[in-house]
Parts: sequence; C-alpha cells; structure tokens
Amino acid sequence: MGRVSTALVFAGGDPPATTALRDLPEVDVVIAADSGLAHARALGLAVDVVVGDLDSVTREDLAAAVAAGAAVERHPTAKDATDLELALLAARDRGAREIVVIGGHGGRLDHFLANLLLLGAPDLSGVHISARVGDSTVTVVREGAELAGVPGALCSLLPVGGPAEGVRTERLRFPLDRETLFPGSTRGVSNEFLTTTATVTLERGVLLAVVPRSGKDT
Repeated sequence: MGRVSTALVFAGGDPPATTALRDLPEVDVVIAADSGLAHARALGLAVDVVVGDLDSVTREDLAAAVAAGAAVERHPTAKDATDLELALLAARDRGAREIVVIGGHGGRLDHFLANLLLLGAPDLSGVHISARVGDSTVTVVREGAELAGVPGALCSLLPVGGPAEGVRTERLRFPLDRETLFPGSTRGVSNEFLTTTATVTLERGVLLAVVPRSGKDT
C-alpha cells in the first residue's frame, strides 16, 4: 500500500449509527482498531488494515477480513497504547493528512474519555482529525477550522492539553474574540450556529469542537 491522503479509522465500543458514513471525504484506506472491524463490516466497508491486540475481534470477522486482503498488525496485550491510538498512528505513518474516526463511544467511561482526549494528542498534530462519536461530530481545532451545522444547532468548544488562547469565532451566536478557554471551564459550551457554517481560530492550544447531529440517528 502506497502513501495515503485520507484514512477512515473504526474504533471499538458501541456500534456507530448508520448515518455515520454520511458526507465522508474520499477515503484511501480503512483501518479497524480491534473490534472496530465488526462495525466496519456491519456498515458494508472492506477493511485494509486491522490493528491492535485483537482481544475483542471475533475469529470469524478477522478471518473474513484477511481473506478479503486485509493486513493485520498484531500488538501484545501488555502494551503502552490503546488499540485506537495504534490505529491512528498507523494511519499517520502511512502518510494520512486527514483522519476520520468512526465510533469510540459507549462501554467503559475511562476508554471513552481517553478516546476523546487522544484526538488532540501532540503526536497527531500534523493531521486533520475529526470523529463521528455517538450522535456528535468532533473536530480537532489546532489553528483554525470551518465547522458545518444548521442554524440553531449547538456547538461546544472544549480545550484539551492546556488553555486554548486567542480563540475567535465567526457565525456563532455568542462570539469569542481572542479569548482564553481553560480546561475545566464551561465557557465554550452550548454555543449555537447562526448559519450553516461557523469558523473557529486560535493562536495557541487545541480545541475539540463538538457538534451534535440534528435529528435522531438509527
């Protein structure tokens, strides 16, 4: 497999909504983190790479993926990174400049929180990362991002790894103008889209922009 531009990474946890694949960019490689393989197969996607200690994937799913040409990167159970982190690094190391994560919610609370914080990890700073998590889309904002929504939809800006400084917003109901958002503060929670897009920029730090999808997914 050559260098890739965009990677789709399936995490474990609860099954993603059938709408999770809506409006995706063109994808060059599909990577499954352990039991994320089952979620990819359930949504009808062929997986190129399966990564992890494989303690949650079924033999049937793994055998079917290998028979269809998937590569397997098996790691020991006693490892220093979660399966999702290993999958994200596998995508990065293949040259991905954009990664879309599907799933990662439900199950153990510590895993869920770790999955969210992982999205803003320094090791992934050179990659544009977004995630379809439960009923929300999460976008990692390092310097700036344009977010998609509908008028009245909620948008929360959550700093990770330290303060987010010089935060500016456009086309959100409650504007921020070179403000600092501190971890643990709710200052950036429950803003609202005024139009179908909004812009967020910052001078220093990392934000997770969380936008719940409108309507009820099935």
